[in-house]
Amino acid sequence: MSFEVPAHLQTDLHAQYGKDKIRVLRVVREGDWHQVVEYNVTVLVEGDIDASYTKADNSVVVATDSNLAKVSPHVLVPEYFALHLGTHLVSRYLHIHKAFVTIEQLRWSRIPVVNAQGLDGAVEGHKHSFLRDGDDKRVIKAEVDASAGKDKLVGRVSAGITDLLVLKSTGSSFTSFIRDEYTTLAEVDDRIFSTAVDLQYTFTPVDITTPADDKKLNFTLGESAKGSLWDATGVAQRARDITLKVFAEDDSASVQATLYKMAQMVLAQNDGVQVVTYALPNKHYIPVDMRYIGVENVTPPSKAEVFMPIAAPSGLISAIVSRK
Repeated sequence: MSFEVPAHLQTDLHAQYGKDKIRVLRVVREGDWHQVVEYNVTVLVEGDIDASYTKADNSVVVATDSNLAKVSPHVLVPEYFALHLGTHLVSRYLHIHKAFVTIEQLRWSRIPVVNAQGLDGAVEGHKHSFLRDGDDKRVIKAEVDASAGKDKLVGRVSAGITDLLVLKSTGSSFTSFIRDEYTTLAEVDDRIFSTAVDLQYTFTPVDITTPADDKKLNFTLGESAKGSLWDATGVAQRARDITLKVFAEDDSASVQATLYKMAQMVLAQNDGVQVVTYALPNKHYIPVDMRYIGVENVTPPSKAEVFMPIAAPSGLISAIVSRK
């Protein structure tokens, strides 16, 4: 069937295409010591691909599910693996100018076991057995840009955490906010503070060496410096540790104030990070009024012990904190 398009219709096209929800589990075997990573990957490309849309010409279409998980020496570090995959795509195909790779890493941690030699009951991680010890995920978004030329590749990476669920039963208040005739929220000087942390931090862009091999599979890491993109694993661990430490130890006057302290610390400890974004949705727990059965559980709020989890509505506090 043909479709008639009016002759006077003028259009512009900005196109991307790729693959979504590519799932992969990689086992790296070093003798009897194994390392595992599980990823959900999305790959998109841009370039001289308009003809596949405007003329149904598939000769410009590249299969973006190309699986480098077996051959990439960087597969255990999602930031590097994403850059490696993007660099391969823009380097191998002349008409592809940008590649966008998003990786969601699921948690697998070693199962703790007593030292095989029984030394003082010391606990260590098992060599090849793992457990899913949380629903939080690392999320990496990488762009490899070859629009200035195949010999002038630029990498842009943001990384972070999603679905990191935390709760503390005291050490949080919320008072002195604006009230009007419609306000129903009560002031509290002690409350449960719970949130699902969504953190993203953005690195300084880096130059990427163009692969010199015929298959464009080589990928060279930059010079490692603490807090830079080439210290990605260290940055990820510090960002997670900072988030948990500030959340636990801050005498929180508000979610906003605690969020800002987290972001400042991430920037302070990682010189290569330029922007930090947090989104902290409130997970509300409301004290249950049990006075109808003769039990006081509401007054004062600091003495409440029985709570009702409330899914909605909820507060949503977010901010972008960047270096000047």
